[in-house]
Amino acid sequence: MDYGATAEELEQHFHGCGAVNRVTIQCNKFDGHPKGFAYIEFSDKDSVPLAMALDESLFRGRQLKVRQATPILLFEIGLLF
Repeated sequence: MDYGATAEELEQHFHGCGAVNRVTIQCNKFDGHPKGFAYIEFSDKDSVPLAMALDESLFRGRQLKVRQATPILLFEIGLLF
């Protein structure tokens, strides 16, 4: 994804998939610069296949890679007590 992209632009790009709850653009914690990827949370799980159909679509002149996020379980990162 383009490093200059805004949450509003991403929401507009995916608006045809359904209602968007939140757009989170991941940034480097040290310098605050975008990492080049984002998470888009939809109100309805039926929006996910529609969003997946936008894989390889053009956004700000660049081809997007759209993947479904998978939750990280606490025991997978060693935090289960």
